[in-house]
Amino acid sequence: MKQRLYRMMTIGLAAFMLCGITAQASASTIIFGDAGWDSMKFHNAVAMLIAQKAYGYDTEEISGSTAITYNALVKGDIHVYMETWTDSIAPYQEDVAAGRVIELGINYDDNIQGLYVPRYVIEGDPARGIEPTAPELRTVEDLKHYSQVFSDPEEPGKGLIYGAISGWQIDEVMRRKVAHYGLDEMYNYMDPGSDPALAAAIVGAYEKGEPIVAYYWEPAWITGKYDLVLLEDAPYEPELYLLGQCECPSIRLTVAANPDFYQENPEFSEFLSKYQTSSQLTSEALAFISDNDASYEDAARWFLKEHDELLDAWLPQDKAGLVRQGL
Repeated sequence: MKQRLYRMMTIGLAAFMLCGITAQASASTIIFGDAGWDSMKFHNAVAMLIAQKAYGYDTEEISGSTAITYNALVKGDIHVYMETWTDSIAPYQEDVAAGRVIELGINYDDNIQGLYVPRYVIEGDPARGIEPTAPELRTVEDLKHYSQVFSDPEEPGKGLIYGAISGWQIDEVMRRKVAHYGLDEMYNYMDPGSDPALAAAIVGAYEKGEPIVAYYWEPAWITGKYDLVLLEDAPYEPELYLLGQCECPSIRLTVAANPDFYQENPEFSEFLSKYQTSSQLTSEALAFISDNDASYEDAARWFLKEHDELLDAWLPQDKAGLVRQGL
């Protein structure tokens, strides 16, 4: 009887310890938010790799819309946001001020967006046998002189501008810009419907050496892979931006964390506060993914080998060594 009771107590204790280990494992998992775009997925992969190799964390990624994943960050169901588009999340500044979200640092703030054309449209490309078709094209307003170059195949006599995706705030800005410069009289503005469709239009034209004018942004794999020129615009002024009468501003893309996670993980949070890249570096990594059909984890490994100096900027010497060993 005593032996049976002892065995039951032993089994109970083992179960209790197992639960404790499971809980501990769960507590050592960092959950990253994935709002759906490539650059955020890439930065998640880099930070997740470092979390695993340098700090011994398990990692997970929760995907969803910006609204859903950001709300999960505030609630603590997501711990880290590696690329927070601060202009697209209305409550962000208020949440930071109130301590509901911790802004750890700036991932990068040199991103740009607007209307792009391939460089060969302006300068030609002798290696590909392409002559310049719009040699004086410099600004958005200059497009009024080149509608025949960017001809709309569906409506001869009018040009075609591939616009931003419907539902994005920038789409409204681009439509107002086209009207502000009087381009709507000579161009059709086309909603491509989705990011992949817009990318396909640009890639298709570029590979054929054809003229195209389209909205896009940096960082992105397309701007990392292809030589595109952002058309100049009037200098940025906050009161003119939403009216489409000036250039788009660069946005502060921050690394943000849930406050409970920040307090409970000071060492990893210190790394996150030092995590800083650039639009160019990010575009370079996204182009690597496209060119090599690579996974985000593959790109993270390649990136940390290619830019080994970042490990010393982000991490203590011993932690940087652990990542190098892991690579």
